[in-house]
Amino acid sequence: MLLRSLLFAASLFQVDCYFSEEKYPEESKVQPPTVVIAIIARNTAHSLPYYLGALEKLNYPRDRISVWAATDHNADNSTAMLKEWLTVMQKYYHYVEWRPMEQPISYAGELGPKHWTNTRYEHVMKLKQAALNFARKRWADYILYADTDNILTNPETLNLMIAENKSVIAPMLDSQGAYSNYWCGITPQGYYRRTAEYFPTRRRHRLGCFPVPMVHSTMLLDLRKEGMKKLAFYPPHEEYSWPYDDIIVFAFSCRAAEIQMYLCNKERYGYLNVPAKPLQTLEDDRLNFVHVHLESMIDGPPMHPSRFVHMFPKQRDLMGFDEIFLINLRRRTDRRDRMLFSLNELEVDVKVVDAIDGNALNSSEIKILGVDLLPGYYDPFSGRTLTKGEVGCFLSHYFIWKEMVDVQMDKALIFEDDVRFQANFKRRVLRLMEEVEQVDLDWDIIYFGRKQVNPGKEGDVEKVYNLVHADYSYWTLSYAISLQGAQKLLNAEPLSKMLPVDEFLPIMYDKHPNEDYKSHFPNRNLQAFSASPLLVQPCHYAGDAQWVSDTETSTLWDDDNVRTDWRGSHKTLKGSAPAPEMLSSAYRDEL
Repeated sequence: MLLRSLLFAASLFQVDCYFSEEKYPEESKVQPPTVVIAIIARNTAHSLPYYLGALEKLNYPRDRISVWAATDHNADNSTAMLKEWLTVMQKYYHYVEWRPMEQPISYAGELGPKHWTNTRYEHVMKLKQAALNFARKRWADYILYADTDNILTNPETLNLMIAENKSVIAPMLDSQGAYSNYWCGITPQGYYRRTAEYFPTRRRHRLGCFPVPMVHSTMLLDLRKEGMKKLAFYPPHEEYSWPYDDIIVFAFSCRAAEIQMYLCNKERYGYLNVPAKPLQTLEDDRLNFVHVHLESMIDGPPMHPSRFVHMFPKQRDLMGFDEIFLINLRRRTDRRDRMLFSLNELEVDVKVVDAIDGNALNSSEIKILGVDLLPGYYDPFSGRTLTKGEVGCFLSHYFIWKEMVDVQMDKALIFEDDVRFQANFKRRVLRLMEEVEQVDLDWDIIYFGRKQVNPGKEGDVEKVYNLVHADYSYWTLSYAISLQGAQKLLNAEPLSKMLPVDEFLPIMYDKHPNEDYKSHFPNRNLQAFSASPLLVQPCHYAGDAQWVSDTETSTLWDDDNVRTDWRGSHKTLKGSAPAPEMLSSAYRDEL
């Protein structure tokens, strides 16, 4: 009995000693999968700083990332820019493979940097295949292909795509139009086919990860999957008979290997540049990218350049105007910063004018300035009178007109601070104003941004493309104004019979539908025109989540106690608004 007790105690001692040696009872975390990022750059110096800046911000361990980078046939400084970045960043990544090609700067038979010859397609396919071979040789788990004008602004993109557990998956990227990095249909000959699913997907009316026959430009390949061994960019599959194009060759390879491509649009992942048409210049690519960049600042998330790439300062000018004014409330620093950044990207010089803050004026101060309401004026939709914000807006424009006359400026351009620019804005303004000068057009104002009320009544201007005679309009987003036009507006003495500035201008060119209002301004001879299509539009519209109006969200001009907002005024809603005389009697009675 004693022996048994001793043996039992000894066994307990051994167990206790065993467990006392187990100092780390929990296993350490599994490391994230290894990823190769393939960078293939050609003539993308305009976008490379932002592309590389986005890679820097990816929320993924850099020691689990290898970079395979190649440049070739560059007419710009893409090679030097990428080398500059890799020199700094190589110490952070697990491994960097660098394959520059300094010469030649073009392909044989190439008619321009945007011309795709079969030789060019073949070279791109070989580069993508070389990157794939590199990833396989290093036993990488994934390879991410991302064109150098595709900006992954969502830092979680890589994590989110890996989590979907698909063999080939692409994050849907936004552009300035309908273009994106996927197809929903392919013809039997291998060409693009529009389907009913495309726009609901592109506009995010349906969200998810969807099987598609084509993804391109930016996509993630899971090299751990068994079927991926059969995939290839080059040479094309032995049964391949479709167009000689790298993205179509790869789509066919996926089909032959029975690998489904997927597109994911659950979140916003980034932006891509709309490819310039064949034979267009590198400048067209740059301008397209600038527009995408500016759009990202409005709809977000914005693009940020790399800290490790040198960028030359912009060369700004006045586009032939004597001055370009930006009207901005001092307290709206967010709008000022965005507009100054945008105009700098467009290489447009600008003078910031501190707007008159109507909300900071009390009723007695407004009357001291000589402001009085136009007799009988009411907002045609809400039925209210003038707001303090509208008074401040009018005064801001008025003092610019006065400055023009005081210093005798021949012509100026005016921006409000809540606009977004259409593609190729600067080039289109320069061309339009050049044609106006060539035909010696007698003009006082030219709208660049407004809300059309009666677009069907606006006739074209002879010998000037993209210019129409302006009819009744709302908004003063942006317009060019001549010295003669500024003088006409001042001569009307509008402060003593004020209404919103966007109602005053149509009165002065005799297109306002209200005869009572017009009777107070006998000299209605302003020569008014408009760019068509318009060159700027509002950043946001009434009802949008980010929309704020400093003119409508205010108080009545003569009563500090009556608050106003946009509800009831259709001016700020998206889409054309009916002219006041077009309102139904029931709606007028309701007002």
